[in-house]
This record gives sequence, structure tokens and C-alpha cells, in this order.
Amino acid sequence: MIRKAFLTILLIFGFSFAYQDLNARQFYEMMQKEKDVIILDVRTPQEYQEEHISNAINIPVQILGQQLDKLKNFKDKKILVYCRSGHRSAIASQILDRAGFKNVYNLKGGLFEWKASGLPLVK
Repeated sequence: MIRKAFLTILLIFGFSFAYQDLNARQFYEMMQKEKDVIILDVRTPQEYQEEHISNAINIPVQILGQQLDKLKNFKDKKILVYCRSGHRSAIASQILDRAGFKNVYNLKGGLFEWKASGLPLVK
């Protein structure tokens, strides 16, 4: 019984991720307050060209694992990650977390939430 409980706890904590979800207002406030924050748009280049958050860099989630070298100098900085709905950015946040990035924040609800909050985009 104790062994089973220990294995359950190990599984739960072994697969937890260190990134944090933020709502649109929290995400925006962190962008405004933090000087060295990295904003990462993990959508396709076409989606990025249509509209994006100011100062965001675009690395699609499909190639993020191969592009981690571009971000290696930012391991200690706060990285704010977003996509259209929050799904791809959650996957990207997990990739970054597993690669050793410890200050990763995901925009929960993605640009849907961002737009609903009336926050600015570059078009």
C-alpha cells in the first residue's frame, strides 16, 4: 500500500511542469514591468505576420526543439509564451521547461484571451 502511494506521488510530481499559466492581464503586466523579458510567439510564420504581440519573436512550436540554441542565452530570463488558443504555447512551455528554462510563463487562452481583454496587437 505504501509502495503504491509512493509510486503515485512520484508519477504526479515526476510529470509536473514548472511553467506558470497567466491570464492576459497578468501577461501584459509582466511585459510592462520586466525589462529583460522574452516574448515568444509559437504560432506559424503566417499567423505571426497577420498579427502578433509587440516585440515578440516567432519560433513555431513544431521546430522549437530544434531552435533551442537561439534561446540558450535566455535560460535565466523570463520567457512569456503565447499562441492562438494556449494549446501550442503550453506544449512549447513544456519543451522549454524540460530544456532547463525555469522562468517560463504561458498565456492561458492565447490570443483569444488577449483580444477579449482589449490588449494591443501589431498588425
